[in-house]
Amino acid sequence: MKVGAVIITMGNRPDELRALLDSVAKQEGDRVEVVVVGNGSPVPDVPEGVRTVELPENLGIPGGRNVGIEAFGPGGRDVDVLLFLDDDGLLAHHDTAELCRDAFEADPRLGIISFRIADPETGETQRRHVPRLRTSDPMRSSRVTTFLGGANAVRTRVFAEVGGLPDEFFYAHEETDLAWRALDAGWMIDYRSDMVLYHPTTAPSRHAVYHRMVARNRVWLARRNLPALLVPVYLGVWLLLTLLRKPSGPALKAWFGGFKEGWVSSCGARRPMKWRTVWRLTRLGRPPVI
Repeated sequence: MKVGAVIITMGNRPDELRALLDSVAKQEGDRVEVVVVGNGSPVPDVPEGVRTVELPENLGIPGGRNVGIEAFGPGGRDVDVLLFLDDDGLLAHHDTAELCRDAFEADPRLGIISFRIADPETGETQRRHVPRLRTSDPMRSSRVTTFLGGANAVRTRVFAEVGGLPDEFFYAHEETDLAWRALDAGWMIDYRSDMVLYHPTTAPSRHAVYHRMVARNRVWLARRNLPALLVPVYLGVWLLLTLLRKPSGPALKAWFGGFKEGWVSSCGARRPMKWRTVWRLTRLGRPPVI
């Protein structure tokens, strides 16, 4: 299987980017082709053989990654598998690409693999980086219903069948949107604890737009993908969870602003999942109401 990698960068972490590229170059097996996308910024110096694309404006995370996909041909068809890696991450082991090849070859319905993210100093995996409800044991691999955006591998046939990431989301929940569409088309998603990306422990709220984008895109996610009966249930549960977490006043104000924006703005094409997909998500441990 031919494997490629897409890395987007704002150009502000050149040392981390170089270390990541070195870890990709050290992967066992056939060479992993790499495209680095400068998302509204120049791309720092990269090793010979690494392709670059420089965008005149920041298209957001999904928009930048979609440009990277198309750099491998329409829908990424020039390769069989694409790795998506955060530019401040680092592949912990040299066999990750080979493990991906083996996994996809062994299971023809496997569409997406979510890697385990671990802090390089402590080895700890944050609960939010385990893409399932039962997060107490990050070392347990399992089938899951979503994946981690900056540490994953996707079979490019998934993009050919269900399309790419939703550009309009810009940041937050774009992975779940793709995951739900892939599951609805019959693909499966695995969380693999043995495929590790080292990444410094951070809080998602470090992004200034975090609370607004999370709320707006949560509404868009539901409006685009859920059967009509489940939309108010799903969003009602998330509203309750948000209030129970007792965010600060400014954070809550931004969240409600985004929640309103999600209802009054266009969410893109609506393609509600089949009820059998709802049941499949439920059997996998995460019904699409939470």
